[in-house]
Amino acid sequence: MKKITVTIDISPLKNTNRFRGVGFYTKNLTESLQRIVKENKKYSNFEIKLTDKPFSNSVIQQLSLVHYPYFDIFFPTLPKRETLTAVTVHDLTPLVFPDQHPSRIKGKINWAKQRKRLQKVEAIITDSQNSKEDIVRLVNYPPERVFVIHLGVGKSFKKIKNEKIKLKIKNKYCLPKKFVFYVGDVNWNKNVPGLVKACRKNNIPLVIAGKQAVNQNYDRNHFENQDLVWLQKESQKNPDIHLLGFVQDEDLPVIYNLATLYCQPSFYEGFGMTVLEAMACGCPVVSSNTGSLPEIGEDAVLYCNPNQPKSIIQSIEAVVYDNNLACKLSERGLVQVKKFSWEKCARETLEVYQAICS
Repeated sequence: MKKITVTIDISPLKNTNRFRGVGFYTKNLTESLQRIVKENKKYSNFEIKLTDKPFSNSVIQQLSLVHYPYFDIFFPTLPKRETLTAVTVHDLTPLVFPDQHPSRIKGKINWAKQRKRLQKVEAIITDSQNSKEDIVRLVNYPPERVFVIHLGVGKSFKKIKNEKIKLKIKNKYCLPKKFVFYVGDVNWNKNVPGLVKACRKNNIPLVIAGKQAVNQNYDRNHFENQDLVWLQKESQKNPDIHLLGFVQDEDLPVIYNLATLYCQPSFYEGFGMTVLEAMACGCPVVSSNTGSLPEIGEDAVLYCNPNQPKSIIQSIEAVVYDNNLACKLSERGLVQVKKFSWEKCARETLEVYQAICS
């Protein structure tokens, strides 16, 4: 059997991206790949190498296959192809909504270069069918070479029955008895202002986890930061908005367990990992009906229209005040989340490597 050496660029783990989706993806994928290659004889012909240093041309030419598990639209993250190459493109949201993400001349030039290089790689891996359709359309890339591989969810995200642990975390973060939970950044596509207003209408506290929400070191005049500026001002006026900042890995599953519901009201998502995390913890989920979210949640989620404030309000209200609905969503979520795992993600990624090298 032909030996296949795959070198994965893990530089996202060396910067602030390690706290973001691309960092979680890179870490969980590489750990699962290394474990499977070691334990499963079917994949014994693979060797997985990791590097966080830029490749020189002489080094690249000696490699069987290079995998870049990240892609930036407006920055030159993808070098010229010198060997077999796979790239993970999580989403192209800024290109889908150019009015909300206007780029300057340098950004447009970089995108033209990135697009041209991306068109030459052997395979693109992406998180959802929705993102695949965007890639085929916006990159002009052959659909048969775009592979949809769903992400997984960490094993620490699960139902927690230990009431002492839950009480400890509740007190540690001063959490209210009932609350809507949200985890993530405060970017335009996340529609956080819409969520805040919906919680206010329903008179239920909102708890937000994520370091960006409490960040003070940013440009308040930049158009992309206006939702964050608005949120921080609102939180100062409204005691029912709880900004937790960065939450430790061991505490996050407990907060999901304590939440009345989790809400992802995004205008657009390439995947929706936090929806999986919530479902794995038995937390009922309300999410928008756009982008990849219906693909991930299927019938285990109560959907709303993010462009209609009343729809978000009514969906949150339905779960908060209908215990039967909340229980039904919780049960369906626990079943739905079983379709996703990092082991499955790694196995399917190895199949892509095999296809490229064949």
